[in-house]
Amino acid sequence: MDLKAKNLTFPALLTAIALTIFLIEAQIPPIVPIPGVKLGLANIVTVFAVFLLGGKKAAAILACRIFLGAIFAGNFSTIFYSAAGGACAIVITIALRRVLTNRQLWVAGILGAIGHSIGQMVMAIALTGTPYLALYLPVMIVISILTGAFTGLCAQLLLNRGETLWKTILK
Repeated sequence: MDLKAKNLTFPALLTAIALTIFLIEAQIPPIVPIPGVKLGLANIVTVFAVFLLGGKKAAAILACRIFLGAIFAGNFSTIFYSAAGGACAIVITIALRRVLTNRQLWVAGILGAIGHSIGQMVMAIALTGTPYLALYLPVMIVISILTGAFTGLCAQLLLNRGETLWKTILK
């Protein structure tokens, strides 16, 4: 396979995986009765992609997943919240790539999830004009720590356990 095809195929595959995870998770009833709370399992792919492929490709994967997820889930109005949260999360994760090792992806998962919650909250306040929504942010941050630790650990396991496989695929 030539380099151009490989540079397109693997990110497209990761996009498809993230989109599939997102759509399956959307069908699962909420774990806790708090609006907007979910595990964010598709973010495993995002954190993994940042550390394996770099920031630009990971950002493209995330953008495609957000856009296609809004279309396929039939809820295009949520794209503003997803885009704001995703943008904050990806910027934080890309910045952390410079200082974290492959054994510390759980940290990127947590901080990215917190950034996602903050981005969503800023967008919610901007769209509704209701600054009191910020009172909900501490609850979102606590949940983000838990869900981000899980997704970050999953990405870390995926990256480290398949290290030789990823090198072979990306040669």
